[in-house]
Amino acid sequence: MLDRIRSLADEFFPEVVRLRRAIHRKPELAFEENETAALVAETLRGIGLDPRTGVAKTGVVAHIVGGKPGPTLALRADIDALPIQEENDFEFVSENAGSMHACGHDAHTSSLLGTAMILSQIKEELSGSIRLIFQPSEEKLPGGAKVMIEDGVLAEMNGQSAPKHILGQHVFPQLPVGTLGVRSGPFMASADEIYLTIRGKGGHAAAPQELIDPVLVQAHVITALQAVISRNRPPDQPSILSFGKIIAEGATNIIPNDVQLIGTFRAMDEDWRYRAHELIRQTATHTAKAFGATCDVEILVGYPALSNDPETARFVRSTAVDYVGEEYVVDLPMWYASEDFAWYTQQIPGAFYVLGVGNEAAGITHGLHTPLFTIDEEALRLGPGFMAYVAWKHGRTDDF
Repeated sequence: MLDRIRSLADEFFPEVVRLRRAIHRKPELAFEENETAALVAETLRGIGLDPRTGVAKTGVVAHIVGGKPGPTLALRADIDALPIQEENDFEFVSENAGSMHACGHDAHTSSLLGTAMILSQIKEELSGSIRLIFQPSEEKLPGGAKVMIEDGVLAEMNGQSAPKHILGQHVFPQLPVGTLGVRSGPFMASADEIYLTIRGKGGHAAAPQELIDPVLVQAHVITALQAVISRNRPPDQPSILSFGKIIAEGATNIIPNDVQLIGTFRAMDEDWRYRAHELIRQTATHTAKAFGATCDVEILVGYPALSNDPETARFVRSTAVDYVGEEYVVDLPMWYASEDFAWYTQQIPGAFYVLGVGNEAAGITHGLHTPLFTIDEEALRLGPGFMAYVAWKHGRTDDF
């Protein structure tokens, strides 16, 4: 079966590339992925499936039912783009101004369609069923995964049992094409947005004794908040607090009335995450009060931390070794990006793994969420084939 799946991956490779380029040309933002969803549904119907559309507004779900009894496995791809103006110059560059597939969702979607093509050819050899989830709005809170779950994507659907496990794949430009990466346990961080407004008393910069200087206060607040991490964080729970924007609308001779700070807090543990929220609130408000100012704190709660189920991750890793060989499987460190796939893994066991798409010799080295990001399309041979092999093997494995 391994050789057959590899052969089918080679056979469908040109079509997967064509689909990726078609999706790349027409990027659509969160919950606006109407053309993308239509292309996905049309492709699935073309291989004999009956997709359900309109899930979580623009999501698509379909099933491949195997010829033998077994569990349901969910496979997920995200379909939305980012609000970035593309700067690449290849012939399939984005035609939608200000929108770009800068996070590889075009590759995720086309790869899962390729997996569906392969599995449709071997469905009589499948044990159980495969739920194909094409999810909108990964890039925008509250995240399409949360809405898909609310719409029943992890429940019994279309006569098929609820998924036993869920798997997702993400392109990874830091790894060369031909490699796969996985991590057991905590993998990706929660991501919360921090908004602080320090209110003082502005006026002439030459008379600071008459004022409450919010610019000075914000410096102390930032310093104090870093101590929240360095002095309160459990030693085994890494986290990051960073401020990327400070707005102080003063001048060389004007102290403003208020200063705004905007930042992000990331953690790998949910208990520490919410304890840190309270410490951030207390520290910011009390520090400002010590200088006679006030501080309004708003914490916009984002995606939870993503932790791969250890048994599922081990299964993915051992299957990857079978498919590409030990030397092409990477044990990943923690990754401080965030992913709404975490909503799924809070509900059922799952694993989120990565597909190497970088090629230094070809100049394909730009990172995710940048205007020059692209992939080595050879990854679209490995991505669909490996996921199809994992799906086939899942129904035949009783180890987890």
